[in-house]
Amino acid sequence: MRLRKIPTLFVIAATAVALAAGPAQGASLPDTPGKLGDQRPVAADLAAGKAASAVSPAISQASATIQSRIVQHVQSQGTKYTFGAYADALSGKVVIETDAPSDVVASLVGTNADLVEVREQTVTDDAGRRDDVPGFWGGAGITFAAPNSHCSAGYTVQNSAGTRFMVTAGHCFANGATAVTELGGRVVGTASGNGLPGEDMVLLGGQSYGASIYVGGVDSTTGHHVASAANPIVGFADYCHSGRTTGEHCGHTVSSITGTVCTSSGCKSPVVVYSGGTLPQGGDSGAPFYALSVSGNDKHIRGHHIASGGTTRYAEMWSRVQARFGVSIVT
Repeated sequence: MRLRKIPTLFVIAATAVALAAGPAQGASLPDTPGKLGDQRPVAADLAAGKAASAVSPAISQASATIQSRIVQHVQSQGTKYTFGAYADALSGKVVIETDAPSDVVASLVGTNADLVEVREQTVTDDAGRRDDVPGFWGGAGITFAAPNSHCSAGYTVQNSAGTRFMVTAGHCFANGATAVTELGGRVVGTASGNGLPGEDMVLLGGQSYGASIYVGGVDSTTGHHVASAANPIVGFADYCHSGRTTGEHCGHTVSSITGTVCTSSGCKSPVVVYSGGTLPQGGDSGAPFYALSVSGNDKHIRGHHIASGGTTRYAEMWSRVQARFGVSIVT
């Protein structure tokens, strides 16, 4: 499960209402019980469900009141805190899962405190590398609104006013283009400041962006925190990348930070030249290029991947991104 640094979701349970209403008009259920997708309860489910689903009128009313208050709170105050609220048939309580402070919770509970069980935890969006959600993370799959190519999100930066942007490769998005998630088509941002032909970098803006990058495989839902940014060191042999095509891999050795690479999008120089390990492939353009922490899971940005040639790869350096856009890394 993807865990957010910046919560963005509140959840209000309405399962009992949906079950009571039954299937939508005209909908049909599978003919063969037990197969994948079968939604028909069998006799044992019905008997157990009826026994367990009953909650007292007081609990039902308190749950409805608290859920309504939560919705009103989020609509007026925004998504600073997250909530899940429901009448729990198993415990016979109104359960509230939230990371809100006690005074906020108390204002929502009101006179129903003796009917409520509060669980202190953050309610998170379930998302992954291919179908990211705000605040967007680096290493996620991104594409055009009318998909015809894939790239990878890089890392989050901010300008002197504190406005955040996502960095990716300039050859992925022309100025004004809309980047969307690989799956689901959520808008990741509008491209601006494209540095081509000389600098293969562009900013995506207009949405919220987090200080993490996806790690693990191509379907990962796990992110690690970005702690810093600097240029890579020639000769170091354990740099990493994390992109939508190949996932996360380390063991890259930097052989130069004064290279030149000329592709169909023009010549870029000076760039990072690296090789070794499982290297990025098509669709990994824009992916963060980084170092690991000596201890812990923090990542340290060194640039972003831009081009491939045989067993050699090329990346834009952090200092070039910083200089062009006048930004700092978000940590």
